Amino acid sequence: MNERRDGTTGTAEPMAGGGRMACVSEATEAFLVHRNLLFTVAYEMLGSAADAEDVLQETWLRWMKVDLEQVLDQRAYLVRIATRRSLDRLRSMKRRKEAYVGPWLPEPLLTAPDVAEDVELAESVSMALMLVLETLSPTERVVFVLREVFDVGYDEISAAVGKTPATVRQIAHRARRHVDARRPREVVSPSQTRAVLESFQRAVETRDLQGLLDVLAPEVVLISDGGGVKQAAPQPIIGAGKVARMIVSGLGKAQIALAGEPTVVNGNPALLLRVDGDIDGVIAARVEDARITGLYYVRNPQKLTRIASETPLTLR
Repeated sequence: MNERRDGTTGTAEPMAGGGRMACVSEATEAFLVHRNLLFTVAYEMLGSAADAEDVLQETWLRWMKVDLEQVLDQRAYLVRIATRRSLDRLRSMKRRKEAYVGPWLPEPLLTAPDVAEDVELAESVSMALMLVLETLSPTERVVFVLREVFDVGYDEISAAVGKTPATVRQIAHRARRHVDARRPREVVSPSQTRAVLESFQRAVETRDLQGLLDVLAPEVVLISDGGGVKQAAPQPIIGAGKVARMIVSGLGKAQIALAGEPTVVNGNPALLLRVDGDIDGVIAARVEDARITGLYYVRNPQKLTRIASETPLTLR
């Protein structure tokens, strides 16, 4: 059966001959037009670019079987397919994350300047908010992303997640309350974040303990993700003193030259860290009141494949 934009169903039978070829061409064009949107939807739901790409492939295969004459809104229909595939994958990813070695962080994406200029988009894909979304159930996360980020109507979300509009409203309200209680209290401009990260970078490169204490908030949390491949703290480290001492002592024991390079990850200023010229990882920060309250250090090489070239993201 073929889901329609208005929630009804119709028969989706493939067309033959020239009509089928024309349909394939139209379907391909529609998919390509909305590809960046579909990737953004899947990535925000999953936190993994690799899994988002798999969702796109599954969406494409499903889309090619659809009779376009039955579809009233191609964009909405494609988003619905991607949502359903993402929800299925979210549930299976839970088992993978439980078996993951050490803390799990979202896969960082090198993003274009236009992403940083879109405040709403930049916040929605920031490491800080993506981590908050990790605390939601799969259904809550999907509903929150569709409603709060992409402004999808309750009826359309209902069709995508297989729940009544009334239930979706309740889920959306619960998820919003949960996220609002944990998201950053203020929106910090990119220039402010860059300034704080520059101070952090100088302190790290010079192993300046006091400089680190000055830029770190007392309640700062450091989360490092090595995935069992690279060394990383097995648990989050909390407190400016503990984080600063770990950084300084760790660099001293390893006797390495760590250098930071400003970059833009997930629409926000970040640092690409190199050891002896080789990429060691990406560090993103949550900044509040001109100090760092969260440090997110991704070292797992499998999660660093998207920092060499920009990934286009969009809310539209």
